[in-house]
Amino acid sequence: MSELNRAKLEQLIKIEEQLFHKTHLKSYELYQRAHKSLPGGVPMLWMVRWPGSFPVFVKEARGAHFTDVDGNDYIDFCLGDTGAMTGHAPEATVRAITEQVQNGLTLMLPYEDVIWVGEELQRRFGLPYWQFALTATDANRFALRMARLITGRPKILVFNYCYHGSVDETLITLDEEGTPMSRANNMGPQIDPLYTSKVIEFNDVAALETALSARDVAALLAEPVMTNIGIIHPDPGYHEALRELTRRYGTYLIIDETHTICTGPGGYTASFGLQPDFMTLGKPLAGGVPAAVYGFTEEVSKAFTEKLALDDADVGGIGGTLAGNALSIAAMKATLQNVLTEEFYFKAIKLQEKFTEGVECVIEEFGLPWIVKRLGNRSEYWFRPTPPKNGGEAHAAVDPELDRYMHLFALNRGILMTPFHNMALISPETTQADVDYHTKVFREAVISLFS
Repeated sequence: MSELNRAKLEQLIKIEEQLFHKTHLKSYELYQRAHKSLPGGVPMLWMVRWPGSFPVFVKEARGAHFTDVDGNDYIDFCLGDTGAMTGHAPEATVRAITEQVQNGLTLMLPYEDVIWVGEELQRRFGLPYWQFALTATDANRFALRMARLITGRPKILVFNYCYHGSVDETLITLDEEGTPMSRANNMGPQIDPLYTSKVIEFNDVAALETALSARDVAALLAEPVMTNIGIIHPDPGYHEALRELTRRYGTYLIIDETHTICTGPGGYTASFGLQPDFMTLGKPLAGGVPAAVYGFTEEVSKAFTEKLALDDADVGGIGGTLAGNALSIAAMKATLQNVLTEEFYFKAIKLQEKFTEGVECVIEEFGLPWIVKRLGNRSEYWFRPTPPKNGGEAHAAVDPELDRYMHLFALNRGILMTPFHNMALISPETTQADVDYHTKVFREAVISLFS
C-alpha cells in the first residue's frame, strides 16, 4: 500500500466540501439565519466542528434513519453519540411520553413509577440505592460530592483523556513528559484542576497505586472501557487491581457507564462482574429524553446519611428541580422495560460484529495499517496499526484531517458517523443492508485516498 498523500487528501476534502454545500442549500440557509440569534449559528458550541463547515439541519428521525431539511436521507450510526442508541422515537417510549404529557410533566414530587425504575436498576446493575438527575454530568458531579463529603478527602482521580461530560475536575491531562496540566482549551475553569484532581494513564497499575497511596483521593471516576478517545479496553486483570487498590487505600470507585452501556443490558459492570461503590449512567436511559441516574452501595448510603444535614439538603449542591420529573421517569420505565432488552442487545451486537467484519475486510484488502475496535454494539476504526493502551497513546494517534475526510465522504453519501471519531453505534432498527452500505462507502473512501 502506498503512503497517504497529504496534498491529495487536502484536495479531496475541498471536493467533498463543495459537494456538501451543493446538496445542503437549505441547511446552509438555516445556518446563516441562526447566526443572528445563536453564537456560531448552532445551539451548542461543539456543533461548529461538524464536517462540511456547517451542520446538517434535521427534519425528522425514526429508527436508524433521519431526513434533513434538504430531503437527504441518512443511515444514522451516530445515534446522538449514544443518546439515541435505542433508535429514534422507539414506539414504546413514544407511547409512554404521549400518555405522560397529558398527565403532568414535573411536580417535584415522587411518582409510583420511580419505584419501578429503582427496582429495575437494582436488578440490572446490582447496586441497592439509586437517585436521579438529568445528565450524566450531573450524576457524576453528585457522586463525587457524596464521596468527598463521606471521606473528607479533597482529591479525585481520573484517567488521561477521559470524558465524563463537563465535570470541572475531570478536565485534566498529562503533557508529553507525564506532568499533569489543565486540559487544552479548558474554558474558564472555576479552579485549576491541579488543585482538585490527579490524573494517570489507563492500564497503569503502578501509577494507580502511587496516586492512591497518599490517601487524599476521595474517588476514582472511570469508564470501565475508555470510549471518548477511541475504544480502549482494560488489560487482563486491570479491573481486579483497580478494585483491590481503591479498597486498600479507602478510595471510592465510581464507574461511569454512560457510553459502555453498549456492552449489554447491565452495562460493562454486569457483563464483567465489577463491584463499584457508585455507578453513573445517562444518555440512552429514556430513549432520548434527558435523564440520568447514579447508584451506590449500602455502605455509601449509610455513611452519606450520617453526614447529611437534613435541613440543608436542598442547597447542598446535590439535586435539581427537574431531576426525577414525571416525563423522564415515564420514558425511562418504558425504555428499560421494552427497548433496552436482552433481545435488543442480541440483535444489535450481532449486527455490530458484521459492521466490524466489513471494515476489517476492506482494511485487509488494501493492506492498510488501520484497525477496528469493538465494544458491544459500538465499534470504531483507527488510523494506526496497533490498539492504544491508554489515552495518551490514543490522543497521539488522532488524525484530524483524515477523520474529517472520512466523515464528510460518508455524510455526502448518506451516512452519519459520530463526530470527531470514526465510531458507529447499531440500534435495533439498523439493518444488514445499512451495514453493507457502510462497508461499500468505506471501501469507496479508501479507493479515493489510495488510487
